[in-house]
Amino acid sequence: MSVRELVVLGTASQVPTRHRNHNGYLLRWDGEGILFDPGEGTQRQMLRAGVAAHDINRICVTHFHGDHSLGLAGVIQRINLDRVPHPVTAHYPRSGQRFFDRLRYATAYRETVELTEAPVDTDGELAATRAYRLDARKLSHPVESYGYRLTEPDGRRMLPDRLAAHGVKGPDVGRIQREGELNGVRLEDVSEVRRGQRFAFVMDTRLCDGVYTLAEGCDLLVIESTFLDEDEALAVEYGHLTAGQAARVARDAGVRHLVLTHFSQRYSAPDDFERQARAAGYDGELTVAHDLLTVPVPKRR
Repeated sequence: MSVRELVVLGTASQVPTRHRNHNGYLLRWDGEGILFDPGEGTQRQMLRAGVAAHDINRICVTHFHGDHSLGLAGVIQRINLDRVPHPVTAHYPRSGQRFFDRLRYATAYRETVELTEAPVDTDGELAATRAYRLDARKLSHPVESYGYRLTEPDGRRMLPDRLAAHGVKGPDVGRIQREGELNGVRLEDVSEVRRGQRFAFVMDTRLCDGVYTLAEGCDLLVIESTFLDEDEALAVEYGHLTAGQAARVARDAGVRHLVLTHFSQRYSAPDDFERQARAAGYDGELTVAHDLLTVPVPKRR
């Protein structure tokens, strides 16, 4: 059975707190695992959340501030220590190659796993598999930063009443799915488009075109809301979003489930983020993330 869910490993911004570790998020998607922004302490959070090094197939780093990348050294070494049996691909801004190199080889260890470096330097497609297409979009932050979007290819949903009306049954259902036509009956005659699911990961950024492009039509959007709305001037100055801004993006983009995260240590009341997101007009499913939370990707409509 396929599993599609987000495992939240850390939710703090620049400074961790007693209750919030630095960033870290694992997306489970049909047997693959994509690790986003492993900050300091991610390896231990993986242990607490039941995430193994073997679960990681791809690593996506938005930018090279420490709370989004200092955990790379430990995670990469753990992948090799545990002799993960499959290749792992790492995406990160090409402009931060020197930081990636330092983190990858921070200390001595034995490399046992094929780790492919696939840096990002422009908007567009990064990878395509049978289960998803991965794209990147540039964001607006004091250092170069990219957000990531995962899109499942559209499929087709078979319609029992139309199958019956055309006399298609038993093994012939599989044949028409594979071949597209059977005895003059087209696949389009007995099915409808099943929209692929969409996920986006948007970290440190001001409002910009890339934020809206990544969020458009998402089933699950993970987005930073470092500040509350009353500190919007600070958000703009330091290249971040407020809870209200993030929620308005989700509202305008038609997001089904919004996950707010990356909270400044100056705030101690998570309910304030939910209150401001609702006040901004977002009426979909809303989660104010906390460490070790698991968030399922919404079921198809």
